Amino acid sequence: MAIGATIRVLADDPAAANDIPAWCRMKGQEFVAADGHAFDVRRVS
Repeated sequence: MAIGATIRVLADDPAAANDIPAWCRMKGQEFVAADGHAFDVRRVS
């Protein structure tokens, strides 16, 4: 995936609302938005 690209992650696990933003912080990626069970993450590095 190219730097600057955004990926949408679909998850039905309620813990994903906390886990995905936490993963972004740990890995230095940008958490863009959440909409229900969809989470957008932008590759920064």
